Amino acid sequence: MGCGDEALVQKICELYEQISSLDSLKPSKHVNTLFTQLVHACIPPTPIDVNTLSSTLQETRFKLIKLCAQAETLLESHFSSILASFDDNPLHHLTIFPYYSNYLKLGHLEFNILNQHVLHAPTRVAFVGSGPLPLTSIVLASFHLAKASFHNYDIDPSANSMAQRLVSPDPDLSSRMFFHTCDIMDVTTELKDYDVVFLAALVGMDKEEKVRVIDHLAKFMAPGSILMLRSAHGARAFLYPIVETCDLRGFEALSVHHPTDEVINSVVVARKLPMSKHPLDQDLGHRILPNKCSEIQSFNPLITHGSMIEELTFEEQLS
Repeated sequence: MGCGDEALVQKICELYEQISSLDSLKPSKHVNTLFTQLVHACIPPTPIDVNTLSSTLQETRFKLIKLCAQAETLLESHFSSILASFDDNPLHHLTIFPYYSNYLKLGHLEFNILNQHVLHAPTRVAFVGSGPLPLTSIVLASFHLAKASFHNYDIDPSANSMAQRLVSPDPDLSSRMFFHTCDIMDVTTELKDYDVVFLAALVGMDKEEKVRVIDHLAKFMAPGSILMLRSAHGARAFLYPIVETCDLRGFEALSVHHPTDEVINSVVVARKLPMSKHPLDQDLGHRILPNKCSEIQSFNPLITHGSMIEELTFEEQLS
C-alpha cells in the first residue's frame, strides 16, 4: 500500500475502535457522527485492494461490516417507526430519511442498468433482504417499474411487519408489494417466477455465506432471468461485502458499475445461464473469469455519470 492508503486504513481502524466500543448502535448524535465520518473516509475512489490486506486487517474489516449492518438495520427500524406514525400515507414523508436521495440515485442507476439487459420491462421482481424500510422496492415500484409486482423477502418477521405498515396505506403499492418472512435458502420453486431478483448487500456478510446464497439462486431462478447484486469497491469494501464475478457460478456476468459519488454500493448484473443441472455440477459454472477472482478487472472501464462501468460479454469471460 502507498502512504495514502496506509493513512486511510489507519483512520478506518481508529473509527472501528470507537464504533466497536459503543454501548449501543441505535441512532444518536454520537453514533451518527462516527458512521458519517466512516462513510466519508471510504467514499473517495482509491486503488486500495482489500483482498491484499493482512489477516488482522481482514478480520477488522469483517467485524466493521457486521457493525455497519447492525447500525443500518437499527437506523432503518428507527425511521420506519417514525414514518408509520404519520396519520396520512407514510410514503409521502420519505424525505425525512437521511439517505433517501442516495436510494433515489441508486434506484435510477439500477433501473438504467437493468434496461440495458432486458427486452421488456419486468413484471415480477423479487428483493431478497428488504428490511424494515424497503426503499429500493418502493423507489423502483413508484418511479421506474410502475406495473411490476414486488415480492420482498426477509428472514425477520418484525422487519416485514414494519415494512408492511408503511406500504399498506398506499393504494397503489399495497396492491403490488408483497412481503414474505422466510430464509431465502428455503425458497425454491417460487424463484423461477421472477424476471429479476435483487440481492441486498448485507445478505451473506462473509464470502462463504454469500456464495451459498448465489448458488441457491442459480439452482432455482429461471434461465434467462436477471440477478442484480450489490457489491463494494476500493475502501467502500470496509462498509459492505464484495461480490466478485467468479462468485457467480451458473450466471453470465453482464456488467459491473462502481459509483464514484455518494452512492456507496457497486452494482453487479448477471443473467441466469440455460443450464439443466445445478451450476456446481457443470464445468461451465467454474469457467467464468477463472483468473480474475481477487478483484474485478477492467475490460472497458468508462467514467460516466459518477460510475466506473465495466461491460462484460460472455465471450470475454471465457477467453
